[in-house]
Amino acid sequence: MRAAMVRQFGGPEQLRVEQLPDPTPGAGEVLLAVGSAGVNRADVLTRAGQYHRAGRPPLRLGLEGAGTVVAVGAGVTDVVVGQRVVAMGAVNEPGFYADLAVVAASRVTPVPEGLPLTTAAALPTAWLSAWYCLRRLAGLRAGETVLIPAAASGVGSAAVRIAVDLGATVIGTARSAAKVAWVRELGAHHALDTATLDGAGVLAEVAGLTGGRGVDVVLDTVGGQTFADGLRAVGYAGRVVALANVAVAPSTVDTRDFYPKNARILGFQLNGLIEHGYDPRPDLTELLDAVAAGRFEVPVDVVFPLAEAAEAHRYLERRANRGKVLLNTGA
Repeated sequence: MRAAMVRQFGGPEQLRVEQLPDPTPGAGEVLLAVGSAGVNRADVLTRAGQYHRAGRPPLRLGLEGAGTVVAVGAGVTDVVVGQRVVAMGAVNEPGFYADLAVVAASRVTPVPEGLPLTTAAALPTAWLSAWYCLRRLAGLRAGETVLIPAAASGVGSAAVRIAVDLGATVIGTARSAAKVAWVRELGAHHALDTATLDGAGVLAEVAGLTGGRGVDVVLDTVGGQTFADGLRAVGYAGRVVALANVAVAPSTVDTRDFYPKNARILGFQLNGLIEHGYDPRPDLTELLDAVAAGRFEVPVDVVFPLAEAAEAHRYLERRANRGKVLLNTGA
């Protein structure tokens, strides 16, 4: 089979497609013919040696994928050969940048009839993270206001759709006029251009839009200074959810920015949550059913062939994407 491998940390050129032996599933595992695999910021950081949970090379990337079950291991009774599924891998396990992938049966979820695999593959990381953070962790409610930095990203665009569905007012940020316009098309009520506004400018705009009250929820996917600014933007009894640090930068936090407001800081890391007992399948099933029913449209920006995995990383690193980036094996 073909697989995109990282033999040493570095730039996108370190991601090379190789021929590897076909894997076989062990007890409790299934073998997928991968149709589509998600390309995530965590993959890019892992390849560069900057992801805090990454192991050492050789590594096969890809935390999420969708495909067809072609074999099952001993003891697997709830997944059958021929079934279309979406799957989530564990950090540092051989991932979905490949023609075939082995994954634990407990990490696969059936794909509804008629839902394309490219759509399903976009859900387990970005959409599930946004879904869990807004609905379960932050408890976002109708009538509240949420600030979503990097709202044109995979997680950000999903969060806009989910927040609008919940009846919240959405303030999104993006780093170009074209992306700002697209964020409005997604349903955001307000969109701010961080190419023309610095952090202080964004905070001033947020204050103006909320009548000085601040927002109820901040969903921070950026980290660094953006997280610190989120603590300033949140209002009384607000919630700031931190789920990434793609800035790969420290955050200088002044406790006076949040404790007088009785605000809460909530951390989220999807694989860590799963490792501590969270079963994502019920939430993922609800998401898949909602998408299949037309309640949500999943923005997939571009699909690269597996042979162009390095180019997919370059595209994501340029922050050119509006929504999800995928790899397609053609399976």
